[in-house]
Amino acid sequence: METNTGSTKSTRSTRTRKTRKSKDPNAPKRALSAYMYFANENRDIVRSENPEISFGQMGKLLGERWKSLNNQDKLPYENKAKIDKERYYNEKELYNNTMSKI
Repeated sequence: METNTGSTKSTRSTRTRKTRKSKDPNAPKRALSAYMYFANENRDIVRSENPEISFGQMGKLLGERWKSLNNQDKLPYENKAKIDKERYYNEKELYNNTMSKI
């Protein structure tokens, strides 16, 4: 007696790959968040205190340190982020105006 183990056709549907639109190298860079300013300043400190930790563990430590800061300690990073956000919007507006003329 023969057993049927399944059909020879695959049940998976074939996906078509979509090509991504390439990024314009002249486009302005996105603004950094307050947390990213904090992480950039403190990454080397965390790495020197814990040289054996992995990238993921470093992210967890930085996240814990960020959460433990009070609002007063976060203020300088939030100010930097605000300034960078304004810079981004100004550059984006200028970029969009020059692109619309082309």
